[in-house]
Amino acid sequence: MEVMIKERKQTRWNNVVTNVMNLQDWPEPIVRVQSLSESGLHVIPDRYIKPPSERPSPLITINSSDDNIPIIDLTGLFGDDQDIHNSILNQISSASREWGFFQVVNHGIRPELMDTARENWRQFFHLPMELKQAYANLPKTYEGYGSRLGVEKGAILDWSDYYFLHHTPSSLKDYNKWPAFPNSCREVIDEYCEELVKLCGRLMRVLSINLGLREDQLQNAIGGDNIGACMRVNFYPKCPQPDLALGLSPHSDPGGLTILLPDDHVAGLQVRRNDQWITVKPAKHAFIVNIGDQIQVVSNANYKSVEHRVIVNSGQERVSLAFFYNPKSDIPIEPVKDLVTAEKPSLYPAMTFDEYRLFIRTMGPKGKSQVESMKSPR
Repeated sequence: MEVMIKERKQTRWNNVVTNVMNLQDWPEPIVRVQSLSESGLHVIPDRYIKPPSERPSPLITINSSDDNIPIIDLTGLFGDDQDIHNSILNQISSASREWGFFQVVNHGIRPELMDTARENWRQFFHLPMELKQAYANLPKTYEGYGSRLGVEKGAILDWSDYYFLHHTPSSLKDYNKWPAFPNSCREVIDEYCEELVKLCGRLMRVLSINLGLREDQLQNAIGGDNIGACMRVNFYPKCPQPDLALGLSPHSDPGGLTILLPDDHVAGLQVRRNDQWITVKPAKHAFIVNIGDQIQVVSNANYKSVEHRVIVNSGQERVSLAFFYNPKSDIPIEPVKDLVTAEKPSLYPAMTFDEYRLFIRTMGPKGKSQVESMKSPR
């Protein structure tokens, strides 16, 4: 029976790969959400109205002012004070196991670089449409200026535009596919991404140590130095009916680690915890870190990716920068052998990240249905 289930799953994935690789364009004409917002409409098109059970209000639980994901100060993480070092490790371990999300401050990245990166992208999204359209993306790679995730025809869409680009590996990095405006944009993106690769490497060592592994073991499980790094910049325009729409539907991130630079003026990210939605309150010059599906897999579910979504509002636009630190795309990703025991056997079959991420490219954000569907029968 187990073999038959695995064979069916493999057949399904072969079909998904074939379908996506053959796509040359989106299934329907692309409409820029920013253009809809700026047109002055008072009623959003039906394509953006979520079913009643998925709408952000009134079904969400309004969290108290004290509810927030953990905030962890990384000062001294690799210093000589062992007590401080151990305290930070414990905080990251607890947050990764219990929340799947945490914020980091004093992370070593210059606040000025963070502010400049976010402001450059805000300026990009306010460029004339003809300049942005030169970077319009296609579903095969998603690279460039986009307005929908997933290629399901007739799907209910999210109220957002975005820009997706590759930083690593060098074979995928193409400056010509990065915005040329504002003038400093490419240089800022490059420096910003380089700094985040370093931060992710430090966090991966901590996550590995906290599992009782060698500090490089978790990193090696996703490809060592040959990781993939990419960025999706999200633009959430004002929405005249924010109670009917979402900026980004509930999902868990398909990759390894995500480092989010949120908007410093308006909150919008919500994290699911105990069947409630917690609105994240960003700390000043903090990054929001979350565990992705691939870390859930290699850790054999000791760490868990967590569903999250983005709400929109009628009064303010939002810009956020999501940096994805992913496995090497063409190697089998599976639980680390040292984490597989008789009491806790391997929960996931091996699958490359190239195969895995086609799910979201096909279906768009769909909660945690992808990683949960992979679990081996017990």
